[in-house]
Amino acid sequence: MDKPYRSLNEYYRALFGRKAAKISLDGGFTCPNRDGTLGTGGCLFCSAGGSGDFAENASRSIPEQIASGRAQTAAKWPDAVYIAYFQAFTNTYAPVQRLRETYEAALSCPNIAGLSIATRPDCLPPDVIALLEELAGRTKLWVELGFQTANETTAQLIRRGYPNAVFCEAVRALATRNIPIVAHVILGLPGEGMADALRTIDLLNTLPIQGVKLQLLHVLSDSGLAELYHSGAYTPLSKEMYISMAAACIARLRPDIVLHRLTGDGSARTLLAPLWSLKKRDVLNGIHKYLRENDIFQGKDWNGASGKIF
Repeated sequence: MDKPYRSLNEYYRALFGRKAAKISLDGGFTCPNRDGTLGTGGCLFCSAGGSGDFAENASRSIPEQIASGRAQTAAKWPDAVYIAYFQAFTNTYAPVQRLRETYEAALSCPNIAGLSIATRPDCLPPDVIALLEELAGRTKLWVELGFQTANETTAQLIRRGYPNAVFCEAVRALATRNIPIVAHVILGLPGEGMADALRTIDLLNTLPIQGVKLQLLHVLSDSGLAELYHSGAYTPLSKEMYISMAAACIARLRPDIVLHRLTGDGSARTLLAPLWSLKKRDVLNGIHKYLRENDIFQGKDWNGASGKIF
């Protein structure tokens, strides 16, 4: 590895022999935490765009969205293949026939080498899992599951809408069908510190997942979290604390897991805090510098096979 962790870029280069770029798509879905099934406001940290602030325009067809995304990166990566990333809202929350048509529309486009489907673990009924299993047999597929934290009290505070057991059950249901899974983790949730982050990684280490995304908690102006921030009830992480926390998570993470993300983007239009996160390259460079200076590598602090229960 060129880096002290299994990066997604290196993983894709080994798999495809060249650069693979993601195109963030909006399939026009909603979420049970928005349509009234579980709630109407989404998770505490969600923007009005439902974690799809950087997705293409939902008014366009999937092929049109993909063409737009490719046009934005073609000059930078002329020989790249593309991953169709269904990012906005909950991308398995629809009748299976509509899901099939949406995914197939993406796969029919030139240079689409795979799919990445972001969803909730409580939105994976048997017929949807069967469809995902079929797709996994035909293309490179990742199913991205929002988890955020293993702390059940925090999960209730952020209005996640399901207990840890639902997440674990969904992971195992997908894994038995050889469907690769990425777990989303948010660092800096209200009331959480280093110990909570490491407990979340410890739980994920026991599960048959293949990828993890580490995400800094952003305070967006159109989210419920903004109220806590304005009242002084929530203080975002400092840059230094985020870097040290991300590094500790990398050290604790099982070494076979691919790190899909080390931090995230917040829309400059709606980001209230922390503003230092707008300089994403500086954050990434800071993490790499911290890893190097402290001789940290993925799995350094993992407790080994004894921690596996899958």
